[in-house]
Amino acid sequence: MSTTRLPSLFIPHGAGPCFFMDWPPAGTWDSMETWLRNLTSLVGTRPRALLVISAHWEMPEFCVNTQAAPELLYDYYGFPPHTYQLKWPAAGSPALASRVQALLGAAGIPSGQENRRGLDHGVFIPLKLAFPEADIAVVQLSLREGLDPAEHLALGRALAPLRDEGVLIIGSGMSFHNMQRLRRGGDQADADSVRFDNWLADTVALAPSEREQHLVNWATAPGGRASHPAEEHLMPLHVVAGAAGDDQGLKVFEDRVMGSLQSAFMFGAAASAP
Repeated sequence: MSTTRLPSLFIPHGAGPCFFMDWPPAGTWDSMETWLRNLTSLVGTRPRALLVISAHWEMPEFCVNTQAAPELLYDYYGFPPHTYQLKWPAAGSPALASRVQALLGAAGIPSGQENRRGLDHGVFIPLKLAFPEADIAVVQLSLREGLDPAEHLALGRALAPLRDEGVLIIGSGMSFHNMQRLRRGGDQADADSVRFDNWLADTVALAPSEREQHLVNWATAPGGRASHPAEEHLMPLHVVAGAAGDDQGLKVFEDRVMGSLQSAFMFGAAASAP
């Protein structure tokens, strides 16, 4: 078990199974794929377990997957047949799931359990790159319907002790997710994507109380609502920011892909932005 406080981390997970298929134009996702494959070197310490909050699971209350051997949920549509045969046989951790519920209960946050749902593509697609051996236990935790930013920041604060227990808290989403404005080809990023990404980079670096207030009001930020007509791909960032405690955040990856700026953010560990 790690004795080092682990960071909390927001990662982009791409589009469906994009890293495991031919995607025109060639090379669209290469930079993001390379960065995800090198995620362990950024973290620095091998985690005991992974707790992942994905944009692709919402429940009426926060819900934790308690399975010892979760299957995969191929929750994407219209992709090549081989992408529905991908494997990533990571074990679950009922003990970690129980610990998560205990922390939420102590914080007065109701939670539920799930023992059938597989790990969705917001979990297994990026983590198949980052942890290809699937040799670290993983537990998935849902978002809460309504996607209230203050509630997801509070969720992160409740989970913060896990960082001292060898658990890497990962939020998996996209820093820009306006499907109508994504496009194939071209190097110029959507102007709202650039404005919002700059705002995010500035916001995560703020002192914790100011950072949280900004994140609560994200929809009024420059390019905010244009970048996220629906906010489910942003809320995992709120969770990992809440888990950051007094630690500062930093942009640790930036990519221009499909006409958007996509970034990753880390809280609580020394790292240099690219």
